[in-house]
Amino acid sequence: MNIQGWGEIALTLGLAVMLGWPIGVYMSRVWNGERTWLDPVLKPVEAVFYGAAGVDPKRSQGWLGYAGALLAFNLAGFVLLYAILRLQGVLPLNPQGFAGVSPHLAFNTAVSFVTNTNWQSYGGEATLSTFTQMVGLTVQNFVSAATGATIAAALARAFVANRGEGVGNFWADLTRTTLYVLLPAALILAVALSGLGIVQSLAAHVTATGVEGGSQTLPLFPAASQVAIKQLGINGGGVFNVNGAHPFENPNAITNLLTAVAINVMGWAAFFAFGRTAMAGRDIRALAAAALILLSVASAAMYVIETQPAPALVAAQVDASVNMEGKEVRFGAPASTVWSVVTTGASNGSVNSMHASFMPLGGGLQMFLMQLGEILPGGVGSGIAIMVVMALLSVFVAGLMVGRTPEYLGKKIEAREIQFAMIAVLILPLAILGFTAVSAVFPAALAGLLNKGPHGLSEILYAYTSAAANNGSAFAGLTANAPWWNTTLGLGMLFGRFIPAVAVLAIAGSLVVKPKLAPSPGTLPTDNGLFIGLLIGVILILGGLQFLPALALGPIVEHFQVLAAVAGA
Repeated sequence: MNIQGWGEIALTLGLAVMLGWPIGVYMSRVWNGERTWLDPVLKPVEAVFYGAAGVDPKRSQGWLGYAGALLAFNLAGFVLLYAILRLQGVLPLNPQGFAGVSPHLAFNTAVSFVTNTNWQSYGGEATLSTFTQMVGLTVQNFVSAATGATIAAALARAFVANRGEGVGNFWADLTRTTLYVLLPAALILAVALSGLGIVQSLAAHVTATGVEGGSQTLPLFPAASQVAIKQLGINGGGVFNVNGAHPFENPNAITNLLTAVAINVMGWAAFFAFGRTAMAGRDIRALAAAALILLSVASAAMYVIETQPAPALVAAQVDASVNMEGKEVRFGAPASTVWSVVTTGASNGSVNSMHASFMPLGGGLQMFLMQLGEILPGGVGSGIAIMVVMALLSVFVAGLMVGRTPEYLGKKIEAREIQFAMIAVLILPLAILGFTAVSAVFPAALAGLLNKGPHGLSEILYAYTSAAANNGSAFAGLTANAPWWNTTLGLGMLFGRFIPAVAVLAIAGSLVVKPKLAPSPGTLPTDNGLFIGLLIGVILILGGLQFLPALALGPIVEHFQVLAAVAGA
């Protein structure tokens, strides 16, 4: 640990928040249909889409219609991507000559990218063609991120409405977020990344001569364009199997910083956009402060954990002042550890280091951040939506303590909202712990493990945590490209994405018809330090009570095993 390392971490976190503020203001204008500087160029394009689809963007939908449109669109996206994956061998832009993938891998991959998870049970550069990467995966990186934004936009409108009826138009929200926010941002970042050395090529490969004179074939892809949207859309994954640890995808320290910041910037922007749209800037800044506190503490803890000398090396009296096990040696421990935190705190999942090679407590912390619901700051809209759900639970708990009907942002919070809030937060432990329990005793599942004992359990727990939390990062060692894993992980992704989405839209539908209330002397302030502390407590208690027993059997007991082995040596 040193000052430079702490500075790198602070710079990465600080830049994302600072850039998120102006982007969030702009995003709010897009959600509200206000005039933007891109209107002269994009308004005609937007109108063409509406005309072709027969959509009236001014017609507001009730929550059921909005949710139905969201589910129908994503079902169509799944079918199209599944077909592309299966028919890859006969489709164009396949200079690599790859055949179509198996049915269970096609199911898993299609679900993965439609749900904004980007879990990859395959090696990208050795499995998927240029056409599949560009037309299949990259398109879903845009629209799955925009889908998350639509959920937040609908919920924000529900809070600002006074006895309203609709929560907005899903098709308009999806189209405008894609056209006005994600496409321009991704274009700018892709150009910058390609200029900084990330490959962008339609060729299959290039032949290079190594320093020893040998010939080497290096795979090429249009990587810069996909890296840009996979990070800005908080999708994750990557063209290359090792993601940001590959020099073609992350060649230098500047690209590492840019892409690490890009992982979080749209998540923070969604917080600020929600606050402006709901006309509750101070209250939503309190939620952002809670998320930033948790993310900062986790980053500091990870840096401390992963820069301590490994106990075995200390016992062997080996000089190892920094623990580089699993880290990206080109960037050092600070850049590797902060990336691991921002990618698991958000629903991103791209990596620039090997999470399974971190110390047991480091791997456990990565899992815990995902198990909190990936609200730090989460996806483009999905993170702030679940953070608001946590705020509803917090004011409900406070209301129970003082005997008052809880309120939040001028709306009374009653039984219906809390019931849907509990559905939104309880599906995560049900999917994670349920599938983990079955896989821990099922022979077909156990055949995929590399390690036994606590680390083997961590491999299972991490996989289902990453899937259900729509993260997509992997705990190396697990061979997941098998029917059991591809199917159950795919189901976990579906449950973790669409059940909370529908529950949040149901909350929006319940709130939109309620009157907007002025604050009263008995209203709990939700924009101060006391509420931030209450919210953090509720988040940690929910995560701790649900997942601590499983973590105790995996990374925590492995930590004590490491210490015991060293002591007995």
